[in-house]
Amino acid sequence: MSTVDRNVPPPLELKLLKRSRELEVSFPDGTGGRLSAEYLRVHSPSAEVKGHAAVGEGVLVHGKEEVGIVRLEPVGHYAVRIVFDDGHATGLYTWPILYELCRDRDAKWRRYLERLAEAGKSRSARPGEPRMA
Repeated sequence: MSTVDRNVPPPLELKLLKRSRELEVSFPDGTGGRLSAEYLRVHSPSAEVKGHAAVGEGVLVHGKEEVGIVRLEPVGHYAVRIVFDDGHATGLYTWPILYELCRDRDAKWRRYLERLAEAGKSRSARPGEPRMA
């Protein structure tokens, strides 16, 4: 269950690191870090990924290990749209959502890997690759 604080201030920095396929985020309270494009893509706040419900874990997105970020598009003073190189660009990463993704990164990633294993899916988009990397 999500515990998003709607009163999160804007990040101090959003830095796209194309070479390493990461987004570096830092918030005023020190929360932040580097979020991989894969992590951001599989945890997209879009209806396509979340499903059209407010509860549950949403759609299991797999095969995104090699995904990259094309660009960041500011949305008002409250969010950023991340355009991925697989064409996905419909999720708005509001400051509270980005904050939660930073704060809960390890637990969310661990749960994602568990879900992949349970479903017999892979992080890799290439047929024949090992199931878990």
